[in-house]
Amino acid sequence: MVAKVVFALLGLVALVAADSFESFERYSAPRFSSGSAESFESGEARYNFNWAVNHPPSRNDFGHQEEGDGENTGSYYVHLPDGRLQKVAFRASDDDGYTADVTYSGEAQFPDSVESYESREASRRFYYGSGSNESK
Repeated sequence: MVAKVVFALLGLVALVAADSFESFERYSAPRFSSGSAESFESGEARYNFNWAVNHPPSRNDFGHQEEGDGENTGSYYVHLPDGRLQKVAFRASDDDGYTADVTYSGEAQFPDSVESYESREASRRFYYGSGSNESK
């Protein structure tokens, strides 16, 4: 008896699925009442965005700005661990590919090992807390 009910339900599901499949065959592109011949073909992307991170306790300072309207242009920057600021201005196009202008400002500084160690320890304490490493 249960097998007959299951078989009947499966048949009903197959019938409904076959009926809905036929409706997809009748689908056509939307028609515009205004008579316009608007195209849905992909054109050039137009966008503009930017973001930045500035978190002095972790010494993170970087960002990115980009816009596109047929040709992508933008820039990004990052404060390097040696104290310099690296800036990259770029342009990307189908004809020229990716072209970047990289500049650095400031002078690289390499602190002695004690200061460097203390700086790493301060960063570690910021991220992981000043407590012990034991599990609680």
